[in-house]
Amino acid sequence: MTGDHSRRDFLGKVALGIAGASVGLSAPERVEAAGEMPYRTLGRSGEKVSIVGLGGFHLGKPKDEAEVIRIVRTAIDNGINFMDNCWDYHGGVSEERMGKALRDGYRQKVFLMTKTDGQVKEAWNRQLEDSLRRLQTDVIDLVQFHEVIRMGDPDRIFGANGAFEAAVAARKAGKIRYIGFTGHKDPDIHLKMLETSFQHGFTFDTAQMPLNVMDAHYKSFEQKVLPVLLKHGIGVLGMKPLAFGNILKSNTATPIECLHYAMNLPTSVVIAGCESLKDLDQALEAARTFRPLGREEVAALLAKTASAAKEGQFEPFKSKSTTEFDTTDHNPAWLG
Repeated sequence: MTGDHSRRDFLGKVALGIAGASVGLSAPERVEAAGEMPYRTLGRSGEKVSIVGLGGFHLGKPKDEAEVIRIVRTAIDNGINFMDNCWDYHGGVSEERMGKALRDGYRQKVFLMTKTDGQVKEAWNRQLEDSLRRLQTDVIDLVQFHEVIRMGDPDRIFGANGAFEAAVAARKAGKIRYIGFTGHKDPDIHLKMLETSFQHGFTFDTAQMPLNVMDAHYKSFEQKVLPVLLKHGIGVLGMKPLAFGNILKSNTATPIECLHYAMNLPTSVVIAGCESLKDLDQALEAARTFRPLGREEVAALLAKTASAAKEGQFEPFKSKSTTEFDTTDHNPAWLG
């Protein structure tokens, strides 16, 4: 057998092994009727959320605010009910635009999520009030601790005067309904956050993390974190399905293949960034055409991406040497 054949055979076996693990993590629900928006249950909350969610970061990029409002409302009109955002996106512009888009009865049609950077009470409370004002709402359905990307972050959030206490108090006061966390750096940091929460007698409602066709091969959240979330009924929020478009640069998978792979995992929702109505159409197409992938289909996708994925080149947000995606590293004051 030639070296090329040996390598292809090896990659195929690796992909089948990963695919087998992925297929074993079957989602409790899949799709609605053909051509309709599928909905899934958000962990143990019982909330029904669309299989694809609208990412908030990209809503702050277009110059035309009216176009952004059209994107949000068109998404909702077409069945997308999960709205993602964050206190720090574009200096609050993303939240402000979403708040305007959710006027005129649209707020009642969505499950609204945002994120806060504050890791101590004072900073967290201040950011929550900013988000409530910008989003023009009295209650946010889900607030997540943003960018848990350092091993020390969990201890700080759950420590004395930590943001966890503030979040629980806000939930009791009716300002938020559910509590989660996000991160993109390393699955071991997610595991530390989960273990710290369990030690404090608390189970998160959601966790957000990169889930895509390359993650399975490198610092894999799918392999390490996903089983823990499913075991504890924690809603799985998949992000970076195209890795900010980096995966497409590898010429190993199409946008629809990337989205379908993430949807095929037991994700409650896959959050897609849409800077235009064209981007939104792509996300809607992926949702409406999604059907569960077979083991061979998953293996084929993983085999195509294995070589490009092995060093994390196309997932730069995982790199220790790159802080481009680590906004709180550049703005430590946001942490409090």
